[in-house]
Amino acid sequence: MREAVHDHTNVDTAEGANPGSDGSARAGADAGPDATAVDAYLRRLGVERPARPTAGALRELHLRHLRTVPFENLSVHLGEEIALDGKRLLDKVVSGRRGGFCYELNGAFGTLLTALGYEVTLLAARVYGDGGRLGIPYDHLALRVRTPDGDDLLADVGFGAHCLLPLAFGERGDQEDPAGTFRITGAAPDAAGMRGGHDVAAAADLDVLRDGKRVYRLEQRPRVLGDFVAGAWWHSTSPQSHFTRSLVCSRVTEDGGRITLAGRRVTTTTATGTREERELGTDEEVLAYYRDRFAIRLAQVPTVRNPHRVN
Repeated sequence: MREAVHDHTNVDTAEGANPGSDGSARAGADAGPDATAVDAYLRRLGVERPARPTAGALRELHLRHLRTVPFENLSVHLGEEIALDGKRLLDKVVSGRRGGFCYELNGAFGTLLTALGYEVTLLAARVYGDGGRLGIPYDHLALRVRTPDGDDLLADVGFGAHCLLPLAFGERGDQEDPAGTFRITGAAPDAAGMRGGHDVAAAADLDVLRDGKRVYRLEQRPRVLGDFVAGAWWHSTSPQSHFTRSLVCSRVTEDGGRITLAGRRVTTTTATGTREERELGTDEEVLAYYRDRFAIRLAQVPTVRNPHRVN
């Protein structure tokens, strides 16, 4: 999670957070959403229900999700509950017309993909920060997605600026994406001298790189939504979390660029990387921008709820 909360944020893990009877940790281990909820989700994305759960259909769903459902941390500053529960995540994204951060976006997307017939495994990651320092455990949630045709893919609609299309999970060479050149490779030892996972390659940690820079370290061990409670709580409450210190709402544009509203500052980035910034003035302008560019209707302008200072 890259790119949110009062002091008593609750994270609900009652449903959708238990492993299946075979010990797997796949999204949608409970009954999952009904057909009406799935169809409503697909309508929000602007796509038809795929005839089959193929890699091509996943690519379209992935890109449409990034263009339609914003990466945002508004809940942190609006004092809204962040619930790691499959049904409630779908309610927020579909009925509430909202976005979220990684646990919410990839949690909801994984629930949708499972309902469409994909095999989805939740994976934990730690984000690389300044100086190559790794973030907290359960820092980020990503998805390993398998198709009946044997495709094995890494999907991630919850990291802000990242790949626009799923990556081939087993590929260790460069993978070209509209957002850059990506690579999945074996992880080097961490600060404690540990490689992570196990000695066998099938379980060892992996690094995901963008344009040669390490983005996050990915565990291959399957997880469930409930495992990410501590990470969601930390990111929602810690004075060291950038989510508690700033506002962000961002999505990919149709031409492959990105628009971001951070407080009152609008940043527009083209597909070629050209950036323009401007400040919105009145509350009416801010609310209109949320409504017109992100389809988010708010009764009040979000402000950083409890800014923290870290010495």
